[in-house]
Amino acid sequence: MSNNPLTPGVVPARLPGHVLAENFGDSAPPLDRHEARVAADRCYFCHDAPCMTACPTSIDIPLFIRQIATGTPEAAARTILAQNIMGGMCARVCPTETLCEEVCVREVAEGKPVEIGRLQRFATDTLMEKGIHPFTRATPTGRRVAVVGAGPAGLSCAHRLAMKGHDVHVFDARTKAGGLNEYGIASYKSVNDFAQAEVDWLLMIGGITVHNGKTLGRDMQLSDLQRDYDAVFLGFGLAGVNALRAAGEDKANVMDAVDFIAGLRQAGDKGAVPVGRDVVVIGGGMTAVDAAVQSKLLGAENVTIVYRRGQAKMSASRHEQDHATAAGVRIIHNAAPVAVHGNGAVAEVEFAYTEETATGLTLRPETFRLRADQVFKAIGQTLLGAPEGVVVQGGKIATTGAGRTNVAGVWAGGDCATGGDDLTVTAVTQGRDAAEDIHAALAAKG
Repeated sequence: MSNNPLTPGVVPARLPGHVLAENFGDSAPPLDRHEARVAADRCYFCHDAPCMTACPTSIDIPLFIRQIATGTPEAAARTILAQNIMGGMCARVCPTETLCEEVCVREVAEGKPVEIGRLQRFATDTLMEKGIHPFTRATPTGRRVAVVGAGPAGLSCAHRLAMKGHDVHVFDARTKAGGLNEYGIASYKSVNDFAQAEVDWLLMIGGITVHNGKTLGRDMQLSDLQRDYDAVFLGFGLAGVNALRAAGEDKANVMDAVDFIAGLRQAGDKGAVPVGRDVVVIGGGMTAVDAAVQSKLLGAENVTIVYRRGQAKMSASRHEQDHATAAGVRIIHNAAPVAVHGNGAVAEVEFAYTEETATGLTLRPETFRLRADQVFKAIGQTLLGAPEGVVVQGGKIATTGAGRTNVAGVWAGGDCATGGDDLTVTAVTQGRDAAEDIHAALAAKG
């Protein structure tokens, strides 16, 4: 039991170790070589493949699946990684059910798509497990580029720039590189410390130096980077979390879902992570689903997601919603928090039913309460502050083209920039494309 009298219901080790190990095992076990060949044989290898069009990184999906079918998974991995250097993680976390697999001809005709995501993982894992890095650096250019943020966008940008022969210095506020891949992904989606293994593999290209524990605005200013480097890429993500704007949200055991997920990801022993008996998660995106499902896996008895709009407006995919309900999570739609009740610590959350009208979302007079000893806020993240002189639009750094900001020589991409949809695969694409634009701009200077 907790030693804090305000939080008697939030305790560690609700489940025995062997149950936790099973709960947090790989949610989608990898295909073996035979299974991969069988899965690849289902592909029609479409000439005008809709799956390739639906992929944000434009991977040649028919080609890499044919390469698996012909027994050359390493070649398939190169096809994938040439477009998406973080194809290993994307194979684990990308919502393929709403992207490539949703438009697969097999899905349209039979209701069962080719397992593109699992095939991608088979190929990339095969290559990485052999310690092979298929790309080499070009002749050094003598140019130096600063990348702020070691998440998917920053690392993708850094890798492509290193390939072009530039020297890249990556600055990140955390103690580990990886960004949301390391700190923000549900533990059961990326097991065995894969995020760090992928970072180590990516850095094998050479020419990239990572500086951890360095925060823009505290340890260096944008003007410093502009002075010392030939170009700057901003990919530091979103560090702020939106408030509930409900009375009492400052009570004990009301916390940010992203912090809970990060703490669980970094915990060597999942049993050491405390969880409530009655957990309420407020939000409708992937963060909400990940926090809710993992609360259930830790042993919470009652877990409820509450979202202020209807099911169709939830940003979490229907596949992820179904996964949550299959895990025992209840989802309530069209309700918004109005107050958090309790004596020091949360005991109940009061909600009002909502209604969408022509003028926006309104609260109906009818309310209800949910018992809760732990509440997770998952209602979106915000930009804590842009570097001086950089224009912000809609809460993100404004960009044009391949990530150009209004400041000459400064690019941006990933969650902190406009044009994204908060997906790892999109961040990788933006980092890659910005790197190509940076390279072209530096080459034009002579």
